Amino acid sequence: MTMRILGLVLFLGVHSVRIVADGWRTRMLAQLGEKTWKLSYTVVSLFGFVLLVWGYGQARQAPVVLWPVPAWGAKATGALMLASLTLLFGAYVPGSKIKAAVHHPMLWSVLVFALAHLFANNTLADLLLFGGFGLWAALDLWSCYARDRAAAVAYPQGKPGMMAINVVAGVAVWVLFAFWLHVVLIGVSPIPHR
Repeated sequence: MTMRILGLVLFLGVHSVRIVADGWRTRMLAQLGEKTWKLSYTVVSLFGFVLLVWGYGQARQAPVVLWPVPAWGAKATGALMLASLTLLFGAYVPGSKIKAAVHHPMLWSVLVFALAHLFANNTLADLLLFGGFGLWAALDLWSCYARDRAAAVAYPQGKPGMMAINVVAGVAVWVLFAFWLHVVLIGVSPIPHR
C-alpha cells in the first residue's frame, strides 16, 4: 500500500506542479534551464510510475473489494475506452476537430479512462489508482481552462480530413488493446466472456 501511494503521489505530484505552483515552476525553469527541468521531471515521473505499477501489482494479489461490478461494467468500459483513445489522438493529430472542440483532449482522455476503469474494477487499489488519475485530470482541466481564459487562448478550427485520421487512429489502437495488448501488458482480457 505504501509503495502504491508513494508512486501515485510522486507521479501525479510532478504532473500537478502547474496546477498548484505555476509561479514556482516558472522560476525553476529559469533557474535550472529547460533541459535540466525536463530531465528532473522525467526521472521523478518514471520513479513514481515504477512504484505505482509495482504497488498496484502487489495490491492485486490480495484485493479489497469495495462494490460489486455491474453486469454492464465491462461493456461501458469498452465504449468509454474507445472515446478515451479517440480523445488521446486528438492531442497529437494536427488539425483535429477534437482539439478545437475540447482544447485539452489528453486530459479529457485521462478523465474518461479513469471513469471507464471504475465501471469494470471494484477494489481499493482500483479506486486509488483510477480515482486518483480521474481527480488529477479534473483538477488539471480546471487549471488549464483557467489559464486559457486568462491568456485569451484561441484554438484553431479543425479540418474534417484530420478528424477522420484522428478517429481511425483511436479505433485502431482500441482494437489493438481490446483484443491483444491489454492481456499482454495487464494480464486481463477486457473483452467480456460468455
